[in-house]
Amino acid sequence: MSTTGSDARKLADAVAFAAAHETPWPHDIASHIAHGYFEGPPDNEILGPVSPRGAPNGLITRNGKLVASWGDTRQADMTFSVAKSYLSLLAGLAHADGLIPDLDARIGATITDGGFETPQNAPITWRHILTNTSEWEGTLFGKSDIIDRGRNLVVEGKGQKGQARPMNPPGSYWEYNDVRVNRLALCLLRLFRRPLPDVFRERILGPLGGSADWRWEGYRTSWVEIDGQRMQSVSGGGHWGGGVVMHAEDQARIGMLMLGRGAWNGVRILPESWIEASTTPCALNPSYGFLWWLNSDGKRLPSAPKDALFASGAGGNTIWIDPSSGIVAVSRWLDPAALDGFIGKVRAALA
Repeated sequence: MSTTGSDARKLADAVAFAAAHETPWPHDIASHIAHGYFEGPPDNEILGPVSPRGAPNGLITRNGKLVASWGDTRQADMTFSVAKSYLSLLAGLAHADGLIPDLDARIGATITDGGFETPQNAPITWRHILTNTSEWEGTLFGKSDIIDRGRNLVVEGKGQKGQARPMNPPGSYWEYNDVRVNRLALCLLRLFRRPLPDVFRERILGPLGGSADWRWEGYRTSWVEIDGQRMQSVSGGGHWGGGVVMHAEDQARIGMLMLGRGAWNGVRILPESWIEASTTPCALNPSYGFLWWLNSDGKRLPSAPKDALFASGAGGNTIWIDPSSGIVAVSRWLDPAALDGFIGKVRAALA
């Protein structure tokens, strides 16, 4: 893509803005978690691998063409809840394969490992768990869902987080809860009967031309046996360690897959109908689809268009997809308070 002199100056301004607004997170992420960023002891016990973060970096593409970058875009770092959106992609494969024929079917009709047999959990459907409206209740891999009840994504670890409360019927209450997302990951593992990183590599990132410089891990407590084989159930973030470690260039490929509505260079990776469903606001939260953040009411990020979607992770890790203008941008370790300003500057240059 060619840019005018004005566009080039504005792009340079956007890049400078991103580079100048580094996340307040320290480089020692393990210490940050241990000192109570998400929650205090004993609930903050780290169960999976944690690595220090690197310096801010990122890239901006338009219609598949790189237009700007900053920092080391091949620096593989923890991505935190960006991994949740990757679980959504895997759920799309399971749906396309017929492993989840009906999103409104009860999970317990298929997954019979004891996680969906109580009166509270038995009615939970796949749609509920994909939209964070499941109200799943229980303990998984040593972490109780109570830890993440009342979670405030703006001020992590503050307020009433971790307080028991009366449970609501599945599908009637929206709550961002890592234990429940990890429960989805285990369900998908039981459907595929193969480690999810293998499925992700072979059917998503591999066909996108991604690198081998990534990993997706779970916890020391999340090993299960399937068909006589010991497999690790991965986590949907780095909240207690584990999760996806990946660099910006591979993340941009995933963003471009979403921009292409499930197609890559003319090859269908995911059904377009799954992308449509994933980016439709759930009934209880206009800012959320199937584990993708949305901007449908224009309130979450005012500088972004209403059709924008995001994979977002703690510490300032974002894949931003802007269908109306063809922009896909990845920002690593950008202060979350500066994300809207960054989006505004990029759109001023390219939209």
